[in-house]
Amino acid sequence: MGIIGNIKEEIRIIRERDPAIHSSMEVFLYPSFKVMLHYRLAHKLYRSGHFFLARWISQRGVRKTGIEIHPGAQIGRGFFIDHGNGVIIGETAIIGDNVTLYQGVTLGGTGKEHGKRHPTVGDNVMISAGAKVLGSFTIGENSKIGAGSVVLEEVPPNSTVVGVPGRVVKRGNQPIPRDTMDQVNLPDPVKEDISNLQHANSELINRLLDLEAEVRYLKRTEEKSCEEGKCAYREVCRQKERCHEKIKCCQKGQEGCPVSCGEKQTES
Repeated sequence: MGIIGNIKEEIRIIRERDPAIHSSMEVFLYPSFKVMLHYRLAHKLYRSGHFFLARWISQRGVRKTGIEIHPGAQIGRGFFIDHGNGVIIGETAIIGDNVTLYQGVTLGGTGKEHGKRHPTVGDNVMISAGAKVLGSFTIGENSKIGAGSVVLEEVPPNSTVVGVPGRVVKRGNQPIPRDTMDQVNLPDPVKEDISNLQHANSELINRLLDLEAEVRYLKRTEEKSCEEGKCAYREVCRQKERCHEKIKCCQKGQEGCPVSCGEKQTES
């Protein structure tokens, strides 16, 4: 595709995904448009072995837009960076078609290893503001990465990832992210975990209340037996006090009790 074709493609992409644009001429002011022009030229030079010139053009694009795309990165068609400041794309990153990034996104590595060390992003993926995708693994097609997430492992296709570290909170039946560009209506795993803990706590409290009610019933039964003279231990202890009320009960093993309650129960 020639220069004119690339410009037309950029205009179409930006008008499709950014509701803030009102005319095609505004596209020429977009950081995404400017940095992609620099990237395409730098990428051709990089593949031809002109590494210094490629990096020089790339760095000019960084100074103008605040977006750093390494000339060695491989980017498909329909790529769009909204706002863009602070976006970083590493040398061995591979980006599929119709991918959208927001400001502050990093597609980075995890150390000094050589070879493939940056992520591979599938088609129709949306990575929201401030998300960090670190390491050599694949973000499956039609997936969505929530704002501020830190993704450290592979993401299956048609998934939604949120959190630090990122975890999959929804899979399957996903609309293509670029159709809605929705960064807000995502599942909240922390809220779900708290809700589950509250439910479990309520069940535990109810069980404790039932246990307390049963204990009170047993105490009332014991009191009634003592009042009717049916206490099994009164004759052994030779005391008139009710066992459950007085510390002189044989349950305490005090002097004057020939046998403790536990021993009496064993004998019985």
